[in-house]
Amino acid sequence: MVKRVIGWAVLVTVAGVGPAFAQGPKVEVSGNVGWTFSDGVEGDARLAADGNIYDRIDPKDSNSYNFTFGVLAQEHYEFGFLYGRQNSTLVISGTNDRDIGDFAVSNYHGYFAYNFGEAESPIRPFVLIGFGATSSGSVDFTSAFGNGTIDGNTKFSTTWSGGVKFYFSKNFGVKAAARWTPTYIKTDEAGWWCDPFWGCYVVGDAQYANQFELTGGVTVRF
Repeated sequence: MVKRVIGWAVLVTVAGVGPAFAQGPKVEVSGNVGWTFSDGVEGDARLAADGNIYDRIDPKDSNSYNFTFGVLAQEHYEFGFLYGRQNSTLVISGTNDRDIGDFAVSNYHGYFAYNFGEAESPIRPFVLIGFGATSSGSVDFTSAFGNGTIDGNTKFSTTWSGGVKFYFSKNFGVKAAARWTPTYIKTDEAGWWCDPFWGCYVVGDAQYANQFELTGGVTVRF
């Protein structure tokens, strides 16, 4: 699954590269580090062997990093690929909080960005939207009943970002950005809805795992 999504994201990037090279290409690469605030999803309440009731599972907030590779098409448009990673710990909660084990959350997104201002401006705000996948790694755990592993999974996700680039020269600068990545996990039945035209049907409550990332780093154009 993740290989197909990465391939699709790279295809989106390449599709944007063609017009850019035809007009004189400019490539921009950045590396960024920061902190990610994460939340997971709720589930049915379960009584565990330790006597507590658990009904929620979340990644812990933790450090993260990402890399972007983009091609600047014309003065404002940028097509690229983003890889991000958060090293976290899976936690279940309810009447008590309990760490399950360490795991990683990886993002793979082909993106389109719009850079405001002139190409040679020393300060350029930007907005970004990307489509791809979020992959949660497997989790090794130890319990009173023995050891085990929770398998990882990969889900479709989008990513949304905005920030500012500060250039000290034509080729080198720094970047500060905020990024939100919602990942669809499941839909719970929320009840029935009735209207006079379509009749009655079950409606759902979609649940998303969210990552809110704040980062800063360096950016290089060539």
